[in-house]
Amino acid sequence: MKTITNLRKETFNSVKVDPFWNTGNEPELEIHKIHAYPARFPAFITTKALQFAREQGLHPEWIADIFCGCGTVAFEAKRNNINFWGCDINPVATMIAKTKSRKYDTKHLKKYFSDILISYIKKQDEHGFYENANERLKYWYEKEEYEDLYNLKMSIYETIPNNSPYRWFFLCAFSNILKSTSRWLTKSIKPQVDPNKIPKEVFSSFINQCDFMFDANNEVNFESNPETRIFTKNIITSYVNPGFTDLIITSPPYVTSYEYADLHQLSSLWLGFVDDFRDLRKGSIGSTYHKAIETELSSLNKVGTQVVKKLSLLDKSKSKAVARYYLDMQKVVEKCHAALSESGMALFVIADTEYKGVEIENTRHLAEALMRYFRRVLVTKRKISNKILPPHRDEIGRFTSDKSIPKTYGEEFILVGSK
Repeated sequence: MKTITNLRKETFNSVKVDPFWNTGNEPELEIHKIHAYPARFPAFITTKALQFAREQGLHPEWIADIFCGCGTVAFEAKRNNINFWGCDINPVATMIAKTKSRKYDTKHLKKYFSDILISYIKKQDEHGFYENANERLKYWYEKEEYEDLYNLKMSIYETIPNNSPYRWFFLCAFSNILKSTSRWLTKSIKPQVDPNKIPKEVFSSFINQCDFMFDANNEVNFESNPETRIFTKNIITSYVNPGFTDLIITSPPYVTSYEYADLHQLSSLWLGFVDDFRDLRKGSIGSTYHKAIETELSSLNKVGTQVVKKLSLLDKSKSKAVARYYLDMQKVVEKCHAALSESGMALFVIADTEYKGVEIENTRHLAEALMRYFRRVLVTKRKISNKILPPHRDEIGRFTSDKSIPKTYGEEFILVGSK
């Protein structure tokens, strides 16, 4: 890793890919694949971060992830017998994270599964729910699939007690079949109807998903049971105990990249997290659903100000969204510094993006924010190993080889701030 002593572009352009951060030493467990999640954090990064921290003399008792997403860091922390604290503003993400970060008793799973199927079969003559459905769900589902899903959801609710962690397991399985049983365009990172798609059958999809999750759960072997705390909340607006964690491992959303509220709208609506999925955009870092920021612009650091000025010449709305993202990330860094113990470390995995030819320098901006609070900031680079697909995405989010479309990022930076 390279110590950052200045913020010139050349400093970051000269950073070479470090193979240490590219791949893991063992196959990733199936538990990390129980639910689709955009830009999912590679599991081995946590192991590598732990190894790096220990080489620096840090032996963490607590690990935190302040953008915990679907719980990859949470699971790997528990597997390494380390306490974990995590939060995410997205309730779908924290549902998956809570499901992944525990070992379930196979006998209980099988019994609940059998009871759910029996309940579902008994409900086959129950209809008439589609007419009163959320209008957004009607947009995505035909009547048959909607009513099958409704009966399946009610079977889960009626079979498993509300306070049981086993309910989350089966709701996670339910959530992961929602796109395949809808008219959502397969493998699209944007909400897009496929008029030619034949939705998958609900009953068989659920059975297949549960079978996969049973096998994944059987792979899990926690040697002990450290504390795992996962919350649905915004790190910026939430209170955190000073010095409560030793190591932060996280990957913030990349500005102009994904709109997570849109991507998870089916699960959010079906599971009752919101009545209008757009409500989940509020407060999200990197979302274009931002509040007024004019009075805060003076707080932007130097790199952030330069990028926002360039963008404002092309697209004032986008420049405001980027400014909101940068201002929020500066607050995130301040929060992380306060949350860390005296000799703690914060490790960020982040990439640069672009918009209409303007480079969105997320890495350099974050480095400047870190340098304000941390005594030492290190940088290295990793290659995103699964980038075997064409490096472009079309207007509906599918991969393409069309070189006229801006590239998606194929490399990521790793920034480490040490107190």
